Order: sequence, then structure tokens, then C-alpha cells
Amino acid sequence: MTPTQVDLLIEARYIIPVEPRDVTLEHHAIAIRNGRIEALLPIDEARSRYSAAETVRLPEHILTPGLVNLHCHAAMSLMRGLADDLPLMRWLQEAIWPTEAQHASPAFVRDGSLLAGAEMLRGGITTCNDMYFFPQATAEAFDRLGLRAVLGITVIEFPSQYASDADDYLAKGLATREAWRDDPLIRFALAPHAPYTVSNRSFEHIGTLAEELDLPIHIHIHETAEEIEASLREHGKRPIQRLDDLGLLSPRLIGVHAVHLDNGDIERLARQGCAIAHCPTSNMKLASGAAPIKALLDTGLAVGLGSDGAASNNRLDLWREMHQASLLAKLTSQDASAVPAHEALRMATLHGARALGLDDTIGSLLPGKAADLCAMRIDAPDTLPLYQAASHLIYVLGRHAVSDVWINGQARLRNGELLQISNTELLSIARLWQNKLRQ
Repeated sequence: MTPTQVDLLIEARYIIPVEPRDVTLEHHAIAIRNGRIEALLPIDEARSRYSAAETVRLPEHILTPGLVNLHCHAAMSLMRGLADDLPLMRWLQEAIWPTEAQHASPAFVRDGSLLAGAEMLRGGITTCNDMYFFPQATAEAFDRLGLRAVLGITVIEFPSQYASDADDYLAKGLATREAWRDDPLIRFALAPHAPYTVSNRSFEHIGTLAEELDLPIHIHIHETAEEIEASLREHGKRPIQRLDDLGLLSPRLIGVHAVHLDNGDIERLARQGCAIAHCPTSNMKLASGAAPIKALLDTGLAVGLGSDGAASNNRLDLWREMHQASLLAKLTSQDASAVPAHEALRMATLHGARALGLDDTIGSLLPGKAADLCAMRIDAPDTLPLYQAASHLIYVLGRHAVSDVWINGQARLRNGELLQISNTELLSIARLWQNKLRQ
């Protein structure tokens, strides 16, 4: 039989495809053609069935789907460490918002997004769901790096360097979406900032647009106890109830943080099929609290993982988020079986993809899906012995172990080196803005 021609054959010691659930394959290969997964099969069979233009052998690696960062403010990488050890509202009001008012610009966003995108690729993140001003600049940065992204059309009621009011934010964001509508990697979502910064009128408009344009809605919800108390005073209802009454709760909605939930909140989210972006490190660092992740997962909701921005984390590192999410769920539920290793990886891949409406394209290694892949080295002394590959991914390895990344079958990281941008340029960007923000 004549071998079938493919573009790329990747052979690995272990492959965790995420679908089917809880499966680890040994000595398997992935055949890739036209950016898509052609087949996943044993190495010997792959070598006989396929003739590849390029073969990559990963004998001491674990291969997984590329990670999906379900909540990020990429440009805020320029504010990494600017204001630490503060609660959320003081952090925002005393440090972040004044800095943004002075410095936010297309150049700020483009440079910050380049830094963030490079950091994410080095850590195996192949898709980023972002929320920030000047999405055109973020799109340009991510396009240069070859990162898959969903960019938020941010909406708030007050003016910024970017827009004057909610209608202006929407108009500018939708124009950016139109300009990028044919790009294969860049998509858009509606991104009202939070219930406490967006009016009922704007929410109703956003709900209509989401239906008309078939877009996700990306929003911070129930991040702090103070947010809920303020909503009860102003609206006589909890934020999630308010959003439900306005018609915003649906499978389109990605609720970020969702820390302070009662049983009624969880029931509403589950009934409407919403998704959650869990950001454990940011929530702990800002002392916002611990989201009831086991309870949310038990309802069948898609619960993905987000890094939040580097200004509040301070890393864009989903391997750390997986580790934190698993341990925090065990601690808060007092159940050592809560969020086991395979489930943590599922949260960082397929759950995030499902939340974005991209689970037919990314999130697992099924034939026909995009070849978005991450390889982790397991040949260092501090990573051995290895008994269970999935356990090692969550509890032993970290982003330092990421060696190779592909998006649509195209290499983005090879042997730990980025292919689209140099460290020299990234360091120059970081130093430039550090000096500006110090002034």
C-alpha cells in the first residue's frame, strides 16, 4: 500500500488526547495535514501508513492539546508587579486605573500584548480569550506571533483613552471585528467589563448583538463580596440574578471569577448553560476568595481556566493555574479526589474551548480538529521517576518543561525557542515601558 502523504508526523512517548476522557496513550503519533489532525495511532502503524514531509520525534515528552487561556488582559503585562499585595478595588482605583489613564494607547497595548503572547506561547498556551482596550493593537500583536485568540469588544460606561462611552466602545470594537473577519486565528467576543461598570441599557444592547452576531459574552462576575453587596443596594438583586433578568445568561456567557456564589447563583448558571473562567491565582492574590469549583463542575458546566492579567497574577501560566485549581478545590471541598489531574487538564483545554464555542476546532486531539499542540519534556532528574503522565503534568512539571508548540500544525516554539520574535526585541519592549511607567 502506498503511504499517504502528510505534512507532519509527531511521535511521542506519551500523548494525552483529552478526548476520550482519562486516556493516556504510549508510543503514539499524530499525523497532520493542512493544519488538521489526520490521525492519532501507534508509532509503528503511523510510519507504515504515512509519508511525512517532516517528522518530529519526542521520545521523552508528553504531548497534549494546546492550552486555552479563558481570561486574560494581555496588555497589562506592562504593569506586572506595579501594585502588589492590595485588595481588588484599592488595586484598581489607586494603581491600575490611574496608570491606564496616563499610558493606555495602541502602542502600549501592542507592546504589552507581544510580551504576553510570547509568554503564553512559551507556556504552551495556543488560544487566548482577551479583554482590553484597543483590540486592533492586540490583534496585530497576536497575528505577528501566530497565536489563536478571541478578542473582547470591551464595554464600560465611563470614558478612557480608547472610547468615550458604551456606544463608542461597541462601535469601535465592532469595526475592529469587521477588519479582521477573514483572519483564520482571530475571533471576537462582546466583553462588558462587569455588572458594576455597565448599565442595564448597555447590557440589553449587548444581549441583542450577541444573538445577532453569534458572539460569546465575556464578563467579570461575583469576584468580591463587596460587588454583591453593592448590587443588592443599587438593584435589589445579586448580579447574576440581574444578568438573568436582562437575558444575558445563556450558553454564550463566560462568567469570569464567579467566586462568591450561593446555591441560587449556581442553579441559574447551570440552568442557562453558562461557562465559568476560573482564575485561582489571581483570586487568591487579591484575597477575593475561592470559587466553588467542585460544585460548578458537578453541575456539568464548562469551567475553564484563566490567568487574568500579569498585573494581578503575576504570570500568564496555565500550568500553575491547573496546579492551583486542583489543590484549591481539594482544600475547599475537603475532598482529595476533587479536580483530579485529567480533569484539571480538561479544564485548561476542552472546557475553555467549549466556553468559547470552539470545541469543534480545538481543545482535544481528535481527527479533524486543528493541530494545536503542546509538548512537555520529562527527561530531567527532578521529573523522574514517572508513573502516571497526567499526574506529572499537574503536580510535577511546570511551564519550564514546555519544549515545542504548534498552532494549526505550524511550529510556534521549537526546543524552547520562539520562532516569531527574539528575546532581544522583547527585552527592549519591557525596558522601554518600565522606564515610562516609573516616571
